[in-house]
Amino acid sequence: MSGDDRELLRHHGDVDAARGLADFAVNVRLERPPEWLRARLAEALDDLGSYPSAAADDAARRAVATRHDRHPDEVLVLAGAAEGFALLPALRPKLAALIHPSFTEPELALRNAGVEVERVVLDPADGYRLHADQVPDEADMVVLGNPTNPTSVLHPADEIRKLLRPGRTVVVDEAFIDTVPGERESLAHLAEPGLLVLRSLTKMWGLPGLRAGYALGAPELLAELGRNRPHWPVNSLVLTAVRACCEPHAIDESQRAAAEFTEHRAGLLAELADLPGVDVVRTAEAPFLLLRVPDGQKVREALRDRGVAVRRGDTFPGLDTDHLRVAVRAPEQNSLLVKAFRDAVERG
Repeated sequence: MSGDDRELLRHHGDVDAARGLADFAVNVRLERPPEWLRARLAEALDDLGSYPSAAADDAARRAVATRHDRHPDEVLVLAGAAEGFALLPALRPKLAALIHPSFTEPELALRNAGVEVERVVLDPADGYRLHADQVPDEADMVVLGNPTNPTSVLHPADEIRKLLRPGRTVVVDEAFIDTVPGERESLAHLAEPGLLVLRSLTKMWGLPGLRAGYALGAPELLAELGRNRPHWPVNSLVLTAVRACCEPHAIDESQRAAAEFTEHRAGLLAELADLPGVDVVRTAEAPFLLLRVPDGQKVREALRDRGVAVRRGDTFPGLDTDHLRVAVRAPEQNSLLVKAFRDAVERG
């Protein structure tokens, strides 16, 4: 592994999506937060004249704890799940095993802190499925996504639990789990020593500009994770958003959205199946699909010329320039994507 690939690891889908393009590069459900959430955030603007209080943090942690049947001491509110990745070096791992292809921020944070990293690259011929015995025994930290970005594969919770052992921290990025009906295979409710689950509000609630999320784990583990954080690490709007998005009506809405994603993804899969040369990971469970297309970089550029942005795949370890990730949208938008793909593949 070369340090020269760090710029690739820093790449995110928002770079691929430029203003004026139909955006299939960024996996965010909404263009802006729903009206009820915007109203809650607007009400909280008057709180910005004061420092975020311990009482507000406690209320947010209690809301998360209720949602996941945990104790408030097992919740740490974060400035987005990305902050959780940035904090991982505070756990002082000696060898971190990163399950790939997957979101690259954890590896980047660990390598920048001088932590030794070993990549465990899953096999496309096996459907990018996780096998716990692939992880080196000596790894005292394991990081994986579930469902995984960009493969859209949902790993069985029982297989992830096999990774747990004394002296090891298992970090599960569940940023997209609320897009899975019933949050199937989630470990958010599980209080196990060494298990750290990271959750995000960004994707479901249209909040990439706010940076809101939380971590779930044993109180001692969370204390170690956050030991170098500054005072007031999250702002009052984040605390408000976390509370609001854990309320029953919000959970009901997210469950409806997850069912809708499932329906729309099935439709997009069916349409893409008719395209010559386009290979799709068909076991997808998240609101995006991983494609492999001959001359992928040329196809991506041709799509851009046709007004469509998709996510390049070669920045993910284990993938190359023939890999593209596409977000699942509403059927009419998905049909526009497929038409542009057909033109790009058949005409170049």
